[in-house]
Amino acid sequence: MNLFDAAKLPPVLIEPIRILGHNPSEVELSLLREDLIPSPVSGNKFRKLRYNYQHFRSEGFRSMVSFGGAHSNHIDSLACLGKITDIPTVGIIRGEELASKPLNPTLAKAKESGMKLYFVSRTAYRQKEASDEIRKILLQYPGHFLIPEGGTNQLAVKGCEEILGIHTREFTHICCATGTGGTLAGLIKSSANDQQVIGFSALKGTFQTEEIVKYTDKVNFEITDQACLGGYAKMDRSLIVFMNQLKEQTNIGLDPIYTGKMMMGLMGRIRDGHFPKNSRILAVHTGGLQGIPAMNQILIKKQLPLIR
Repeated sequence: MNLFDAAKLPPVLIEPIRILGHNPSEVELSLLREDLIPSPVSGNKFRKLRYNYQHFRSEGFRSMVSFGGAHSNHIDSLACLGKITDIPTVGIIRGEELASKPLNPTLAKAKESGMKLYFVSRTAYRQKEASDEIRKILLQYPGHFLIPEGGTNQLAVKGCEEILGIHTREFTHICCATGTGGTLAGLIKSSANDQQVIGFSALKGTFQTEEIVKYTDKVNFEITDQACLGGYAKMDRSLIVFMNQLKEQTNIGLDPIYTGKMMMGLMGRIRDGHFPKNSRILAVHTGGLQGIPAMNQILIKKQLPLIR
């Protein structure tokens, strides 16, 4: 099928999930399986890149450039898109120290897909628009299309709006992991006014609100960092045990950066009685399983259980 032909996508799959350690009659929890989109660019990255790709083609750009960390799902997906469509891609990666180390599975795959990787200092990465280091890289690629970190821009939000629809109207709450805030912004825009949207931040803080208000004036949402475990890509034994238990129960894999933390935080809220009785909760599985091999390498060093 055409890589981004949403008309040819399979029917939406919404799976009921038994809540670990909780009476299932009080609230209902289901999982929207965006991770099953049959494309090498899956989950929320399919949604984020769909209209960006159309814009790239219509405007005649020559290459795609973006930013990401060592375990970035966005970098992986952009590299994959470049390989499939024969578009040159460039990844500007946070952490100059990574240049002298063996590439982790995520970055190795991106390089094998043809992406040119540049490792920059964390200071330069934070100051993207003002950094001479990054400006020199961009000058090497005239006619490039610059996509922000995490893929979040107006076109990405437009794609993420399509996650919800008539098939999700019956739910009282919509839950999603959030990093840069683009997917969450799209969900908020397309949610019904009487639905509550909850973003589970993968990082410390709830700064994503600053991004979301750029795209919508709706206020039926909240963001919590209660399940971030101290920061981006930070893991502990409780998270891995939770993910493996859920996998054993449902045969649904989660990733430890986004969906694993969201589901652990969400189930914790349910057990604590956060949701009114008879709530119908829909959690969005945004994919991201490509990062598990790299995270397991870290878990081995930490002498923690591996993600199954």
